[in-house]
Amino acid sequence: MVSFPKRVARVALVVVTFALAAVGAGPLRAAEPVDLLLVLAADVSRSVTEPKFRLQREGAAAAITHPEVVRAMTSGPNRRIAVCFLEWATAGQQAVVVDWMAIGDGKAARDFGDRLVEAPRSFAGSTSISAAIDFSMAQLERAPFQAERRVIDISGDGNNNSGRPVQGARDEALAKGVTINALVILTPIEESFRPEHTNPPGGLEKYFQDNVIGGYGAFTVAAESHADFGRALTKKLIQEIAGATPPQLAVAP
Repeated sequence: MVSFPKRVARVALVVVTFALAAVGAGPLRAAEPVDLLLVLAADVSRSVTEPKFRLQREGAAAAITHPEVVRAMTSGPNRRIAVCFLEWATAGQQAVVVDWMAIGDGKAARDFGDRLVEAPRSFAGSTSISAAIDFSMAQLERAPFQAERRVIDISGDGNNNSGRPVQGARDEALAKGVTINALVILTPIEESFRPEHTNPPGGLEKYFQDNVIGGYGAFTVAAESHADFGRALTKKLIQEIAGATPPQLAVAP
């Protein structure tokens, strides 16, 4: 049997060991505050051809660095937001292209845009909007920044045809206080090789409004083509960063 003095000594040794380990590790740092956590989730499924992909990437880089977007990013109390850009296709095909970056000035925005343009394409598969939302939620959970507002910005040119039903993924995100907005890329019926995918009954924008977006002030913006992507995304970023959503586009959770 271990004597009482020895038992006390052992306990003291354990306490000292943990204390020294804590000192060596340094103090825990709180997540840095930003005004918004924004995930930009871009569709790179098979319907996005290589020329369309380049237009989409270059449009996203141009939108991020647009002076009006930078002004919106720096207009909040913390004067910066944090952005993560990812690409998605079929279920199981999601990748972070540019990881979380705080953007609070034009230089940071240009750095983000440069990384985006230089990165290779991630995938080319089917269209799983549900998996894109789930993956985006995982990025929000691991973000090294803290914000009261969290937004997933989905861009896509077709309906969900892979993975679980999109409504389930949407509802789980909304239950955690996340807003989902969408940039809907429209495809003329004569240019579509799968009209039932890119031009569902009622139109693709209505499909996104009914099945994908949600949360406080959620809205869609439509791009008439991939060439129009940059202009549409610029408009959309200004609205969602500033929280200035047109009332007629708002959708209740």
